[in-house]
Amino acid sequence: MPTVSLALKNHSYDVHVSNGALDSVGFFSTRSRLEGRAALITDSNVYPQYGERVRRSLEDANYSVSVHVVEAGEKSKSLKCVQNVVEEMVKAGHDRTSFVVALGGGVVGDLAGFIATIYYRGIPYVQIPTSVMAQVDSSVGGKTAVDVPSGKNLIGSFYQPRFVVADPITLLSLPERVLREGMAEMVKHAAIRRPKILVTLRQLADELSIGFSLSSIERLPALIAENIEIKARIVEEDEHELAGVRAFLNFGHTLGHGIEASVPYGDLLHGEVVSLGMRAALFLSRKYVDLPERDEAEILNTLSALQLPLQLPQNVDPATVLSHVKADKKFRGGKIRFVLLKGLGEPVISEMVSVDDLAEALSLLTTAPRPLKAPR
Repeated sequence: MPTVSLALKNHSYDVHVSNGALDSVGFFSTRSRLEGRAALITDSNVYPQYGERVRRSLEDANYSVSVHVVEAGEKSKSLKCVQNVVEEMVKAGHDRTSFVVALGGGVVGDLAGFIATIYYRGIPYVQIPTSVMAQVDSSVGGKTAVDVPSGKNLIGSFYQPRFVVADPITLLSLPERVLREGMAEMVKHAAIRRPKILVTLRQLADELSIGFSLSSIERLPALIAENIEIKARIVEEDEHELAGVRAFLNFGHTLGHGIEASVPYGDLLHGEVVSLGMRAALFLSRKYVDLPERDEAEILNTLSALQLPLQLPQNVDPATVLSHVKADKKFRGGKIRFVLLKGLGEPVISEMVSVDDLAEALSLLTTAPRPLKAPR
């Protein structure tokens, strides 16, 4: 079982990656010396597929389990939903000796992690991510948050899980579109740290079109673990986003979040807007830090192979996107801290990018990408 360890100043933990790892949640909970009752927080899509299996694993390890199912989707990442789940946990008898188990994608992980942060001023929690996005990104690093009407993730904290269990087999039940969009985060990791992953992703893209083979499934744990390791090493360097290194993980996200906030929920998935955001960031990287055209082409070709969007839908208003971007927490003193690429694996933080530059990049996104050279 590939295991990625995070060594943080005040708290270290392991991420266990293995096909079939869901059945080991109870074992890892015992090994981590978790006591008391378990509050299993999941959503209406994931619970019917995996909820009872995780509950059995916990009960087989002699834990008493209560189940709390929220509606699937971003709308559940709200203070109202937090209040509802907390009240359910109180009624179920949970106290400061309990722990939270987050079973689901990024929404559930953020929501359940935030609840663990505030319940009795903080109880342990466990992450069991079931989407590509959650396994390679949001479940690792301790960011917890909920949304408010004025923006995503504006209320939250850094709160590290006791451990993470990533079972790649859960990805096979995802719709193909969701599977592909999650891989945008892998493209991001390749762009900022490990370019050779781009080749692997283009190979995987071909297999996605015909369905995963047994060989593909057997390779998934190593690919997931490699991406988790990239995230883990960055978090170790900059756990609370004070040194600037962790900001590299925002590559493609600044405009991406603005686009996501500008359309009805579900019109564009998170990885799809990150794909658009990366195309914009690559354009600005060529403008300001001389990103080589071949490096831009390699990333764009990978996004294209994964069938991720590179052109804004017609219903997206660039002016509306800009208004959302200006509300982004990365804006400081009227300036945006923007992640650019000098080359593959060479991210930099820049404050040279202006609102006019963002408008220019959005204008580019309204057009189809030019023909791209074949990757190296």
